[in-house]
Amino acid sequence: MQIGFVREFSDRRVILVPDTVKQLIKEGHSMVLEKGAGLQAHFYDEDYKKVGAEVKERKEVLTASDLLVSINPLPEEDIFSLKNNCILISSFSPFSDPEICQRYARENLTAFSLDMIPRSTIAQSMDVLSSMASIAGYKAIIKAAEHLPRYLPMLSTAAGTIPPAKVLILGAGVAGLQAIATAKRLGAVVEAFDTRAAAKEEVLSLGAKFVEVEGGRDDKSAGGYAVEQSEDYKRRQKELVAQKVSKADIVVTTAQLRGKPAPTLITEEMVRNMPSGSVIVDLAASTGGNCELTQDEAIIQKHQVTIIGSSHLANDVSMHASQLYSKNVHNFMKQLMDKEGNYHSDFENEILKSSCIIKNGEILYNQPEKALV
Repeated sequence: MQIGFVREFSDRRVILVPDTVKQLIKEGHSMVLEKGAGLQAHFYDEDYKKVGAEVKERKEVLTASDLLVSINPLPEEDIFSLKNNCILISSFSPFSDPEICQRYARENLTAFSLDMIPRSTIAQSMDVLSSMASIAGYKAIIKAAEHLPRYLPMLSTAAGTIPPAKVLILGAGVAGLQAIATAKRLGAVVEAFDTRAAAKEEVLSLGAKFVEVEGGRDDKSAGGYAVEQSEDYKRRQKELVAQKVSKADIVVTTAQLRGKPAPTLITEEMVRNMPSGSVIVDLAASTGGNCELTQDEAIIQKHQVTIIGSSHLANDVSMHASQLYSKNVHNFMKQLMDKEGNYHSDFENEILKSSCIIKNGEILYNQPEKALV
């Protein structure tokens, strides 16, 4: 099978790194990529050529590939250049953009969406959401530390003692847990809040204090996302969060609702009551933000507080982000191939059944039972 990938627009990552390309070639596939595809992640055309891949112009890659992989969905104009019966692997986010399926349901294309892979134990090695969230959590603390006009650790000096910074993490999923671990390593005092009861043990194991509001609704089928809570719970949550935010030097927010705007956890009034010089890093910025004042992909200052809106911090660690993404995608590809390396559509496989949004031009999103036909 000929596997291809192209340069990403507005993204410094590359979906397949040379080591993964080398493995795919050993498995019997031919590899082709667009010139400069890995440049911004510090993987060069020569690196790919050395392992046996071909480097071509974008249109040549699109027309030649039996299987084309990308981090972000291809622009619409690229779709018309694809080979008939081409298989696409990307993160299509159909729950955020329902019309995307209509754009790709043509020319007998088959599309698998990486963000639809079940977040289960058996699929952990393919979970690009978790891989990227872990990087984002780490980078959120590093970015906050850069903007904070204070130390993070406690320091005892001849000139006096500097108290440790207080860090509050709102949302203790993968990103939140990595943020906790990073802040602790840098010497901060850390508290974390999450509506999911299962997060408490993990937060405590990292040495942080768990901030708990009793009576939260937990849904294990939500795929790692937060779920809507009752009005009474949200009122009590708001009161407690306001109390904790008013004492925090750094707040990192990570709460997102699948297919819905992110919940507002920090109001302008809460920001106004924060210590001067404090920093908020909002990882839910692309879906509206957890802070009322957040602007996506922008760093602003309001009420002497720096607010960083970024849902794409993995881009800032483009080399390692690409390596992790590449490994996740390779593991997913193995689900698609038989022992001889040929594509086989085993839709009894829950991973394939859940992630296939289009099959031979027919939309399966929200109709997975059609995959078995």
